[in-house]
Amino acid sequence: MQLPIERKPLRMYGDSTRVIGRFFWAGKDRAYQLIDRVIDLSDQDTHDTLMRALRDFARRHRNTIGLFRRHLNAALDRVPEQREKVLLLSEEKQALIGAYFTHEYSIESAAFFNPSVVPALDQTGLQRGQQRIVMSMRAVGEGHTSSIVFRNIILSEDNMPLAEPTNQFVGLAERIYYSQYTKSAFYDRCHQQDDIDEDIYDELIKDLPDNFNHRELYERYWHLWLKYPEDSNERDQLNHLMTVADRYYELHFSLDTDISERVLYPMIDFEMKGMEDARFLQFVYEDGRKIYYGTYTAYNGRQIRPMIIETEDFYSFTIRPVYGDAAVNKNHAIFPRKINGSYYVLCRIDGINNYIIKSDRLQVWDDAVKLSEPRYPWQLYQVGNCGAPLETDRGWLVVTHGVGPMRRYCLGAMLLDLDDPTKVIGQLKEPLISPMDDEREGYVPNVVYSCGSIIHNKQLFIPYGISDEAARFATVDLDTLLDTLLEDA
Repeated sequence: MQLPIERKPLRMYGDSTRVIGRFFWAGKDRAYQLIDRVIDLSDQDTHDTLMRALRDFARRHRNTIGLFRRHLNAALDRVPEQREKVLLLSEEKQALIGAYFTHEYSIESAAFFNPSVVPALDQTGLQRGQQRIVMSMRAVGEGHTSSIVFRNIILSEDNMPLAEPTNQFVGLAERIYYSQYTKSAFYDRCHQQDDIDEDIYDELIKDLPDNFNHRELYERYWHLWLKYPEDSNERDQLNHLMTVADRYYELHFSLDTDISERVLYPMIDFEMKGMEDARFLQFVYEDGRKIYYGTYTAYNGRQIRPMIIETEDFYSFTIRPVYGDAAVNKNHAIFPRKINGSYYVLCRIDGINNYIIKSDRLQVWDDAVKLSEPRYPWQLYQVGNCGAPLETDRGWLVVTHGVGPMRRYCLGAMLLDLDDPTKVIGQLKEPLISPMDDEREGYVPNVVYSCGSIIHNKQLFIPYGISDEAARFATVDLDTLLDTLLEDA
């Protein structure tokens, strides 16, 4: 028999009017032709065409001229031989050229699902018993490209969610920094550590140019990784070296943006087809310092790779890679604190079973241990986690999912030992949440799924996606859930 849960009336849907201005590129030949055609326009035609574009689109973007200038520079980076003559043009001609290298992309038009929630930094202006939370969502637009968007929600004393208004604008980061390296600087950083294997170091960098970026470094790492056997010292040394190059890129949003305006959109080759199923958590270090981490799946159309997002305030984000034998497949979720001095991560490296990783370094995931496997009829196809574990006085509470007949997704739960989370001490025999009739229809039917829950006012508050169509919310009494988990052990 399933536990009693309370579904909340609030449902949140994607909004197809929320558009970003995306760089539009059709190749060098078209770029040459386009730039020359705009140059040939009269000043009056240039002015009239630019003003018409601004009249049509300025109400849909926070800084339309700034958008045009960004995409002008992106185009000139691809045809640098055109830069000098373009920069001699009038500001209006430059802006108009940028407009032709811009198109709108509706980030939430196809699907809107798989939420995770964390406590917000800003808890001002609330009544007693309320809490403001940040919710991330997976948003899908044309071409099934996934990005990460955010909403603010206020929980009442009885855990009734209220969605704060979204801003009409949505956009990419104001500043984007890609990681670049020189061989000399990379050498110095690597050799600050005492235990460098010089042969592996030479193998890693020998075919790289004097100036290289993280993509080039990672591709070289991956080539060598496949060359060496599992559990080899060479793989360990590669992981050790790669943690020196600890980030792909950084994003910085303006302080005058609302959280609903900020979108994390694919920025590198590895994630060009999507940033999928972000699982955010608030991590607390031994000294009390708090930081938000999020794990997500980067997808390039052929391969998937787990990644880590780091942010202190949801204004600035650092995107980090992970390495190791267990840095594969989907479903990675970080525990919200160290346990006995080590990081722990949940994962599903074989696509079927739940695993757990213990690591001394957050970006190196090796030696996964099987935690649980499909056991009950509603989950016999596969099991996985639904976000970061939540600490209770009786164990680590993990919301899970299982896939049954007709690829029907349900949510469940399991309980792990507080001091040794490799031990499962409780698991629900029946689903916690199953798709109801009014939750079954959507982009992907018969699915309920979550990427992160929260404990508030003695209840487990679960946001969950319904058939990739919308977000819904449910609560269950925490003590009742824990009692049932321990009874079912």
